[in-house]
Amino acid sequence: MSTNGQDESKKLIHYANGPSLEEINDTVEIPESKDFWKNLLAFSGPGALIAVGYMDPGNWITSIGGGAKYGYLLISVILISSLIAMLLQYMAAKLGIVTHLDLAQMTRKQTGKKLGITLWIVTELAIMATDIAEVIGGAIALNLLFGIPLIVGVILTIFDVLLLLLLMKLGFRKIEAIVMTLVAIILFVFLYEVIISQPNIPDLLKGFIPQKQILNHGQLTMALGIVGATVMPHNLYLHSAISQTRKFKRNDEEHIARAVKFATWDSNIQLGFAFIINCLLLILGSALFFGHSESLGTFSSLYDALQNPNIAGGVASPLLSTLFAVALLASGQNSTITGTLTGQVVMEGFIHMKLPQWARRVITRLLSVIPVLICTIYFGGNETALDNLLIYSQVFLSIALPISMIPLVYFTSSEKIMGKRFKNSRWVVWTAWICVIVLTGLNIQLIIDTLALI
Repeated sequence: MSTNGQDESKKLIHYANGPSLEEINDTVEIPESKDFWKNLLAFSGPGALIAVGYMDPGNWITSIGGGAKYGYLLISVILISSLIAMLLQYMAAKLGIVTHLDLAQMTRKQTGKKLGITLWIVTELAIMATDIAEVIGGAIALNLLFGIPLIVGVILTIFDVLLLLLLMKLGFRKIEAIVMTLVAIILFVFLYEVIISQPNIPDLLKGFIPQKQILNHGQLTMALGIVGATVMPHNLYLHSAISQTRKFKRNDEEHIARAVKFATWDSNIQLGFAFIINCLLLILGSALFFGHSESLGTFSSLYDALQNPNIAGGVASPLLSTLFAVALLASGQNSTITGTLTGQVVMEGFIHMKLPQWARRVITRLLSVIPVLICTIYFGGNETALDNLLIYSQVFLSIALPISMIPLVYFTSSEKIMGKRFKNSRWVVWTAWICVIVLTGLNIQLIIDTLALI
């Protein structure tokens, strides 16, 4: 590599306020090997934590409800959303690897203190909105499996933080392994349930081709909900941070290029699994519940429907309901881990707040649990109220998504920030900006539709 290339790469390595997630930064050794599979294995892991955000409990009601109401029509929306997610996550990982700054740090560096604080508040609200779905899903799963009251279940989710602190002591690879195991559980549960539901394969395959009916009011509203629940802003911050956990020669362009390549492979493979799971959710809704969408508005109603022969037909059984609740609990546990990590990333990146590790995690978790706890107590543990809270929480995600997407596309398209070799290619720039404009427009429409229901 040329001397000029070395100088250019060295300029890319700088810290705003110390490295992102300092305790796990550069902790995973990468082998000095050109073997594709060894490198893929070494870089695999962060993508699983990111994929979790695309299959969290907030997606479940939307995807299953979309299938129950419109059959396989909206499966093409899941496909398009997943492809957009792959593009955005590729840019997020690349930003972290090339600049050694996460998205929050880079945004603060380019904007300053006052705007940084404002963006932190908005992003923290988005994390809270995301975490609300996880807390509600976890609490309802505990209630369905063990009869634990919802208020107690919400409080128990606070102790997830203690589990995360313990896992951090064991090493980041252990966290990745646990998350990947929980993802596998979710995948196999819904794969089994879809197989025994015997979906209509020709209609299913036809659903991957976008149809004009999607533009009708009801279908478009549901499609907006699927898009809004799929592309999560907090994932962009998290991915740009945890992509830095791999240890390699950061002053060598070839090593940086290898890291970007395999981080992209990892991300796309794991998001591929998330895509499959979201498809399975919609297929399950279509195969078992088509025509019964009015009775599937809550997690408990879905749980009950899976063992009701009048709705789920001959495949209905308590086993299906139990597996559904287990998958819901796994999804909630997965997402609480990633939500807590993201809270730390944005707090350190935007406002440079340094706190003891345990304090940061407890604070970010409490910020998310408190609104759910208040709602649960106020409505006396009414699950319908919690589900409404989950739906309205998507408004914050819709507001925060452009705030994270626009800087991400701008930074990764800048030669000054990324260097000539690692800036976005022209087709990526145009595709990314089109996605930003379309998603922003769709999310504005989703906000309008949601507020109209209040």
